[in-house]
Amino acid sequence: MKYFKLTLMVLPFALIACNGNKPKETKEKKTIAETVKDELVVLTDAQLKNADLQIGAIIDTSMHKVLKVNGHMDVPPNNIVSVSIPYGGYIKKTNLIPGTYVKKGATLAVLEDPSYVQLQQDYLTATSKLVFLEADYNRQKGLNETKAVSDKVFQAAKSDFETQKYMVKALSEKLKLLGLNPNGLNENNISRSISFSSPINGYVTKVNVNNGKYVSPTDILFEIVDPSDLHLRLTVLDNDAVNLQIGNSVSFYANNNVNEKYLANVAVITPNIGEESTTDVHCHLVNERIKLFPGTFVNAEVALNNAKVKALPEEAIVKWQNKDYVFVKTATTQFKLVPVNIGMNVNGLVEIKSDLANQQIVLKNAFTLLMKLKNNGDE
Repeated sequence: MKYFKLTLMVLPFALIACNGNKPKETKEKKTIAETVKDELVVLTDAQLKNADLQIGAIIDTSMHKVLKVNGHMDVPPNNIVSVSIPYGGYIKKTNLIPGTYVKKGATLAVLEDPSYVQLQQDYLTATSKLVFLEADYNRQKGLNETKAVSDKVFQAAKSDFETQKYMVKALSEKLKLLGLNPNGLNENNISRSISFSSPINGYVTKVNVNNGKYVSPTDILFEIVDPSDLHLRLTVLDNDAVNLQIGNSVSFYANNNVNEKYLANVAVITPNIGEESTTDVHCHLVNERIKLFPGTFVNAEVALNNAKVKALPEEAIVKWQNKDYVFVKTATTQFKLVPVNIGMNVNGLVEIKSDLANQQIVLKNAFTLLMKLKNNGDE
């Protein structure tokens, strides 16, 4: 009986000892990861004095940096032509395919339609009538001067003559829209077909017609691009655009040949921010004879001179698990570990891309706080 009593007396003490040690160990023992998760370091007055910390705010400075952006090759609006016809008709003949190079004045297509015949007929009829009305006007004018006819008759003749002049002029302009010369038109050369020519030198990039197709005045038949004035168009975020200046040097390359780089200079910065918080930047090429087509996607690097940035001393930045942090003062002896995104490192100053406005930051001996944080985690 005593044996069993002794056993019963020992077991409770053993359980109490085991149960008592575990909570104490859980409370006092923290992993480093858990300590960093807390992000706080609390110092005693003596530790704060010995740490010799320097506290201050983030500073504004200027740095020479490289801005990485994307863009594409482009041409100005006057180097892109959408070809249409002012009067509808049927495509009689066209041999163009995308990629064809055409010279200014070269025939793009031949169209035919009865309306072309009617327009030429109307013009010849109007010019013939104009000759008669002009002669009648001159006759009535002479008679009116001698008072042989009334002013009313003379005014009617004058009105008919001037109205007919307006009609002939209007019909003449319509013929010119079709590419026809009204001065050379007569009853022997009336044609049911017309041909229209390329207004510029360039490459045909779009062909929206085929033989026999009917086209209306609103249809775009061809698109022609003249790449002789090729330039670079970049898309830049609003925060980066403020650092751009006219004349900034740009290096760029296409994805299909990353080893061949081209140079350009910033020429125009669009003073407007779009819905995606970006703006367009147009750059002139240093060497205009490059083998890239309009629309080619490119990667670019813009050299920024004296770009305005936020910065901190190198000693303010600490690394933890391949990430960058700073310590922000939250109380007299309390500091919080805060992650930051960094940029360029120039002359002992590191660009800070994160927002640390109105924060008191440890500028010197920040590594001491990181060691304290790690040691707390090891205890």
